[in-house]
Amino acid sequence: MTNREKLLELEQRMNQQVLGQESLVRMLIVALLCDGHVLLEGLPGLAKTRAVRELAKHVEGEFRRIQFTPDLLPSDITGSEIYQQNATREEDQFRFRPGPVFGNIILADEINRASARVQSALLEAMEERHVTVAGKTWPLPGIFMVLATQNPVDQEGTWPLPEAQLDRFLMKVLVDYPSKENEQKVMQLVRSEQQQKYLASSKEQPEKLPETLMLSQQDIATCWQEISAVYVAPTIENYIVNLVEMTRHPQGASDTLASYITFGVSPRGTLALDRCGRALAWLEGRDAVLPEDIKLVAPAVLRHRLMLSYQANADNVSADDVIRMLLDAVVA
Repeated sequence: MTNREKLLELEQRMNQQVLGQESLVRMLIVALLCDGHVLLEGLPGLAKTRAVRELAKHVEGEFRRIQFTPDLLPSDITGSEIYQQNATREEDQFRFRPGPVFGNIILADEINRASARVQSALLEAMEERHVTVAGKTWPLPGIFMVLATQNPVDQEGTWPLPEAQLDRFLMKVLVDYPSKENEQKVMQLVRSEQQQKYLASSKEQPEKLPETLMLSQQDIATCWQEISAVYVAPTIENYIVNLVEMTRHPQGASDTLASYITFGVSPRGTLALDRCGRALAWLEGRDAVLPEDIKLVAPAVLRHRLMLSYQANADNVSADDVIRMLLDAVVA
């Protein structure tokens, strides 16, 4: 089985466990192939955490979960130095105890429940891939992916993430309610899982588990290498640059679009469109990026990087509405 076939098999298995969220599953796979971080936004109970756990179950490495709360401290994430009372040498009196961020797949659950001070503790880790504590720098693992969930910002007890931190996320994926048919299937799936759990607990011998598809870290590194070789034609590069440029100078499209955008997308958005487009093309079995690849990933890549105006809020225009206007205005 090739690495691409493994990823497609992983996507299929995740869709069987996270019903009705095919777009969410596809974006998580793309982010893994891009070595990027993802922000998942949706109401509680929409399988955000379940999707992250399903992904981590099939990836070799350590899975760590951090529950963000108002009383969380930065050291609860990064780790801290512990005083060793019985140390014989002065340089051994303090020993660094790594925090939960030292893992491969990090679930930052309800990240906007904590203050900006705590949220900023992830900035260095997400961008530089290392943590600095007491003047010393500690590198993070080679496979390092932050999957953060957040509730809509208008809910009680939430703080909006700083713009600098939002820009560190490769994508922001919106999670919506499942359809009526899928919700019935969810009920049946959970009921079946409970029955299997209770049946296994009542037996003396543990039930044999089904064969698990496991992606090694070498498999993922090989995927990164193959994706880096996917061809991006100059016309596609121009399309990406023109799309991002239009967010900075929207008056070139229309006065209406210009009234909706306060600040455009940073160069990280340009790089993210390129990376996600190549990963999606590779996942589809192509060796070159098409305009459709860019259009498909554009909402997830751009929606958290656009700063909308008061006029957009007054007209009840969302970031996705603005992105659709951008895609219509820029010719591929």
